Amino acid sequence: MSALANVRWPSTRLLASRPDVLAGWETGRQAEDLEEAIAYQATIPESKRFSTALRLADPAGETLVQPRAGVCLVKEHIDLLQALERDGQADLLPTTIDSYTRHNRYAEAQAGIEESAHSGHSHLNGFPAVNLGVHACRMVTEAVEKPIEVRHGTPDARLLAEITLAGGFTAFEGGGISYNIPYAKSVPLERSLLHWQYIDRLVGFYAERGIEINREPFGPLTGTMVPPCISNAVAIIEALLAAEQGVTSITVGYGQCGNLYQDVAALCSLRRLCRERLERAGHGHVHLSTVFHQWMGGFPQDEAQAFGVISWGTVAAAFSGATKVISKSPQEALGVPTADANIRGLRCTRQVLSMFKEQQPLATLEIDREDELITRETRELLDAVERLGAGDLAVGTVRAFQAGALDVPFAPSHEARGAVIPVRDLHGAIRILEFGNLALDGEIKAMHRAFLEERAQAEGRAVTFQMVTDDIYAVSKGRLVGKPRGRGPVRSGGRP
Repeated sequence: MSALANVRWPSTRLLASRPDVLAGWETGRQAEDLEEAIAYQATIPESKRFSTALRLADPAGETLVQPRAGVCLVKEHIDLLQALERDGQADLLPTTIDSYTRHNRYAEAQAGIEESAHSGHSHLNGFPAVNLGVHACRMVTEAVEKPIEVRHGTPDARLLAEITLAGGFTAFEGGGISYNIPYAKSVPLERSLLHWQYIDRLVGFYAERGIEINREPFGPLTGTMVPPCISNAVAIIEALLAAEQGVTSITVGYGQCGNLYQDVAALCSLRRLCRERLERAGHGHVHLSTVFHQWMGGFPQDEAQAFGVISWGTVAAAFSGATKVISKSPQEALGVPTADANIRGLRCTRQVLSMFKEQQPLATLEIDREDELITRETRELLDAVERLGAGDLAVGTVRAFQAGALDVPFAPSHEARGAVIPVRDLHGAIRILEFGNLALDGEIKAMHRAFLEERAQAEGRAVTFQMVTDDIYAVSKGRLVGKPRGRGPVRSGGRP
């Protein structure tokens, strides 16, 4: 494997690597003719191109709505997407890939396809695009009117990218950090970054021939109380790495944490700081958009309460000015939602967005303070990565994770120190209890400690790990902050 460096691959390197990638499963031969794949992409109407929809949304003040969804069999998957498009009023459509494919276990995915075909219903938790191949993908993309994105969770998604891009999908989610650290246990970070350089160079190759594919780093990471500075730093790093390989449409994302002020500030800071870093790196031509992910943690089992969580996430997405929002369903706590539940989640999201259409932006001192803090923290993390890599962002990313200067809480990967422990403050904003070696200065650490001491005093207990445990399960139990048993909501200074 070639040494990792943040430099654009020459086309010859990409083309020379393709035969080994396409040999990963028998359907790879369907994507061998890259010029044919590009020619097919050129026939797709602009109305079905993901990047076009995103380019039109921001100037119009629109927040587009996109669900998560995917089943095993082609006809059933088409029926599902058509229902989400027709009855759910989705602006953008997903194809969520099954878990076997995410781990490159194609033989097991094939067994799941055969079992599904025999029983008539899906035995996989997503769409096995690699096994089904280019022609099946084209059946899916041709059957709907809205743009479709591939959503998955794959450290090595090279073959998946080849087949789905040849199959007519116009957006591809993930990145070498965000689809490794939160998803895999023992995949070396250097390897996944190299694999995603291949994907981004492939997307760049399409772009050089007039075909713009949208790329979206996965913002929420582990989805469990991730401090905004960490998720924002990872999103910006992945955006910069993608742009270096020639990607021209990038959507950076953020997963809802729950405090409205912090969530709005975090997405605004992410957009502004990512644009700044792209321009500084010579990628000012890249079209940048944002995505807000509704609550990624535990959901209440009661559907009425779940709709409350969905609505709250939509409020934050609307006020943050997100280009799109990823909607959830009222059956999140029960497993894979039905099509009907997904549709109801979409319609709930649409209703809340419609009610915010004419409202003024949310401007408060709390948002300004959170924005200033998050931006300062994110800058420090990014600067540390650059220093560790001696100016090479890819090398610096590997070294930063090795040193713990960049870390992700609650991640399964051996590549992360896992020493950062987040917790909520009195008002539900995410703070950091244990920093490990995270590259933040002493003043910032003291600010976090003061936030936590304020909560401890209000709750009549010490700052301990018990707060973390309480907070992780709080939303599923109907609240944001995990209070000690028997204590009701605490109000201070007029803030909830």
